[in-house]
Amino acid sequence: MKKPKWVVEKEQGKKQQTNETVWLFGLHAVRDALMNPARTRLRLIVTLNAQNKLEEAIAASGMEPEVVEPRKFNAPLDPGSVHQGAALEVKPLDWGRLDDVAIGRDAPRLILLDRVTDPHNVGAILRSAEVLGASAVIGTRHHSAPETGALAKTASGALERQPYLRVRNLSDAIVALQGMGYIVLGLDGDAEQTIEAAVAGRVDRPVALVLGAEGPGLREKTKETCDALVRIDAAGGFGSLNVSNAAALALYASHGPR
Repeated sequence: MKKPKWVVEKEQGKKQQTNETVWLFGLHAVRDALMNPARTRLRLIVTLNAQNKLEEAIAASGMEPEVVEPRKFNAPLDPGSVHQGAALEVKPLDWGRLDDVAIGRDAPRLILLDRVTDPHNVGAILRSAEVLGASAVIGTRHHSAPETGALAKTASGALERQPYLRVRNLSDAIVALQGMGYIVLGLDGDAEQTIEAAVAGRVDRPVALVLGAEGPGLREKTKETCDALVRIDAAGGFGSLNVSNAAALALYASHGPR
């Protein structure tokens, strides 16, 4: 019996995910990945200078690096990547399911990304999410930034510690979070109420903040699924803010007046 198309696509997606690898680069990103026991590490290419700087991390990882001359650095990176003489091939991290990161903390905060595709923006958001105590950053499997070397370098180590999930359907994830008791707030520069007003008297509730790509913003379906649309009060106009800056301000504001 011939398998339905959706079953075939699901199996192909799982196979592709199993075979997928990522090249991380830069001293900070490579060091943190070497020190992360949850990472599956495959190949390490370093110059002698980088090897000396990463000596402790390399020893902790148990890896045998390939030491090359700077002019013969042959890791398959995009031209212009500032690798600092270090590149590490790894498997993407598996943070589990939505339930695994959304439950288990007092008044958790989540960041959801609606088609934010720039890896530098997502990397910066991961960094802010770690600093400001978010439980996870959640994007979509399609039309969002995958785990890449550029993302990891911008995240400056946060990728190894800050859960980053990519779900099949963002609206379904929002509904699931609402079922877990989350207040889901979509950021929109034209919204009437502020984040602080939306969480007033409810700061002890779980809150998920949904941000769209710069320019198009949130999709209509996403807006309709959120509990409310909110704006950042101090920003004047959300459209003037970079999405990573907006994520940091929104997380801070979601804890209410201080």
